[in-house]
Amino acid sequence: MRTLQEVISCTSDYDPHALPVAKANEVIRSFVKPVSGIEKLPVRAALGRVLAKDIVSPIDVPSHDNSAMDGYAVRGTDLNAGVPVTLTEIGAAFAGREFRGAVGAGQCVRIMTGAVMPRGTDTVIIQEIAQVEGSRVTFPPGQETGQNRRLAGEDLKKGRPALEPGRLLRPADLGLVASLGIGEVSVRRQLKVAFFSTGDELVSVGKKLKAGEVYDSNRYTLWGMLSRLGCEVVDLGVVRDDPKKLEAAFRKAAAQADAVVTSGGVSVGEADFTKQMMAKLGEVAFWKIAMRPGRPMAFGRIRARGRSAYLFGLPGNPVAVMVTFYHFVRGALLHMAGRSDIELPLLRAKSETAMRKKPGRTEYQRGILELKNGEWTVRLTGAQGSGILRSMSEANCFVVLGHERGSVNAGDYVEVMVMDGLV
Repeated sequence: MRTLQEVISCTSDYDPHALPVAKANEVIRSFVKPVSGIEKLPVRAALGRVLAKDIVSPIDVPSHDNSAMDGYAVRGTDLNAGVPVTLTEIGAAFAGREFRGAVGAGQCVRIMTGAVMPRGTDTVIIQEIAQVEGSRVTFPPGQETGQNRRLAGEDLKKGRPALEPGRLLRPADLGLVASLGIGEVSVRRQLKVAFFSTGDELVSVGKKLKAGEVYDSNRYTLWGMLSRLGCEVVDLGVVRDDPKKLEAAFRKAAAQADAVVTSGGVSVGEADFTKQMMAKLGEVAFWKIAMRPGRPMAFGRIRARGRSAYLFGLPGNPVAVMVTFYHFVRGALLHMAGRSDIELPLLRAKSETAMRKKPGRTEYQRGILELKNGEWTVRLTGAQGSGILRSMSEANCFVVLGHERGSVNAGDYVEVMVMDGLV
């Protein structure tokens, strides 16, 4: 297991006082490792968990050639592309009740969607274009051999992987597993994350505020973000700015969790004490990231009672907490959980407003993405201060202004990251 300093030493242009977003993520992803531990769960209990082993198909899906439409099963050799063809109907095939005879030259079988193709047939002609007179059925020209037929194993071949490790199991995946007759799946154990807020000014919800105090909103957003990732969450509450209490909280968190997320205590002036404490508990880097909002951040690994946990020390401002979480902590936790799909897609949208920005940092503006006249457009939610939590509540996307980008004019195209399913 490499130390944090070894990882940092391999990162080019590393500067803890002006670290680009991409470099910070490079260090984090190189340092964190997936957790060990696998458990078997019934299929229904596996929703939202991370698959740990291949799901190998024990059967062909579908298991037989079958009809993709309601119509008539015929022999391709009986068809003539240029003229109508009249065949004799000799029976019917239904899903779950196949036609057991063989179909000879000049014959056809009435067939329903999903029914096994009768022996001798290889083509289905839809019922809407057939002309029926008693047992005689006439089909128009232009039919092609093999049409409207699903081949055995067309969806999944026996012995081939149906789902691969690292996949977040979604409703369609559960249905796919069930279609193979499999009742249990192997999943990675749930990631356990402890979190707490720091600050003498913080008051828990339900208590009356005194002068200079504020309600602790960060623990609620952190709880929500962690829960959405499928983590087992441990809330350690508010910890006062007392060296002994803080050290005890870090030790308690590290002893019972895979990762520890804190808010507050990493800004200039606060970090000196925290650095001294972290030197006792493990190895932690303190960064000033070239981003807005969310500049200060601490990252590393701490140890207690024979266990270790990765530490993510986030800033204290509410919006900065959420932005740094989504752009650093989220990906790291998903990697620890064994997920293979970590990165979030960026879309292009036309900006309705101008945005001031200096090159040399990445900015995450909170925006409202809308479809207007067939084109995606985006506008800001209003004031973008890192303490204005309303800007996150009203937004449905991040406007991502890259490290080298300058100001944006109205009508320019920008990259956006959609929040639906994220926040």
